[in-house]
Amino acid sequence: MKLTHVVLHRLQLPLVAPFRTSFGTEYTRNALLVHVVGPDTEGWGECVADAEPLYSAEYSDGAQDIITRFLLPRLDADNVVASTLHRLFEPISGNPMAKGSIEAAVLDAECRLHGQPLSERLGATRTRVASGVSVGIQDSVDELLDVVERYLADGYLRIKLKIEPGYDVQPVRAVRERFGDIALQVDANAAYSLADAGQLAKLDPFDLLLIEQPLAVDDVPGHAQLAQMLRTPICLDESIHSVRAAVHAIEMKACRIINIKPGRVGGYLEAVKIHDLCLAAGIGTWCGGMLETGIGRAANVALAALPGFVFPGDTSASARYFHQDVTEPFVLFDGHLDVPTGPGIGVDPIEEPLRSFTVSTQTIKLG
Repeated sequence: MKLTHVVLHRLQLPLVAPFRTSFGTEYTRNALLVHVVGPDTEGWGECVADAEPLYSAEYSDGAQDIITRFLLPRLDADNVVASTLHRLFEPISGNPMAKGSIEAAVLDAECRLHGQPLSERLGATRTRVASGVSVGIQDSVDELLDVVERYLADGYLRIKLKIEPGYDVQPVRAVRERFGDIALQVDANAAYSLADAGQLAKLDPFDLLLIEQPLAVDDVPGHAQLAQMLRTPICLDESIHSVRAAVHAIEMKACRIINIKPGRVGGYLEAVKIHDLCLAAGIGTWCGGMLETGIGRAANVALAALPGFVFPGDTSASARYFHQDVTEPFVLFDGHLDVPTGPGIGVDPIEEPLRSFTVSTQTIKLG
């Protein structure tokens, strides 16, 4: 596939409400969209790096620099193939979100060129996916209960509560007592240590689906020890940055569930490999989210339709995060999101919101 140029769009989208986790609070989504263009096709991808290097070492300014200076120059503009990009970019250390955004855009362009939905290319078996919602840390338990009540009324099939030391057992107990036998899980974003095992064990009586990433990113052995101390299943997120990392975690019995985020692992094709590995090993999976716009959300929904994704993901409706998305909004129906059926990711940016949210563009000629 021939490409002539790439346009990088930097966007600022106000969030419907601040989103607080153990590592900070976001008020806007600082999005980086990658638009690849050729004579016969075009494609869109989204880099999920945040404005600051808090969730991961990557951040959006750095990702843009890596893309323009080190990744795009490696492309043969006359013969760009999505399945070869992972190996092509391998000499550039790290930066999976930057690499994955280019792969996503190229996959979209390839699928559009052949009239194939991305979901079909990835191996999806469903036409819609169960949707969960991630609830940030609230200022009070009463506020938390109000927020959860609204999301349940909207139809979400699973509630995920962000937790941190000092904000864990009390909010979980309050939600369980108020709403009964709902599908409930928690996400610590690596805020605890193995010394906190006793505190985390206090969550066992609440019948949670899982505890996500309780310990540090590099502490897979610690997660293996913790898994022996808790009844609640351990789910790894930030620790799983590649297929090799997933193999290591599974062999160590550090988790029973893995949250697969395409940006974190370097792209959708690597995400499929991790999905296939987990499916064969009997490890449950679900597709995580990074406050994506409709561009990234469309690709995530396509991925989440694969057979091994047995838990509702963080693929919430657009209105969960944005007053207006840059694409036609994803809407919740009976707790599910429809998988786009058009070529590629099946959605396109709408000109006016794309223009109004864009703060800068950069065009890079290829070849």
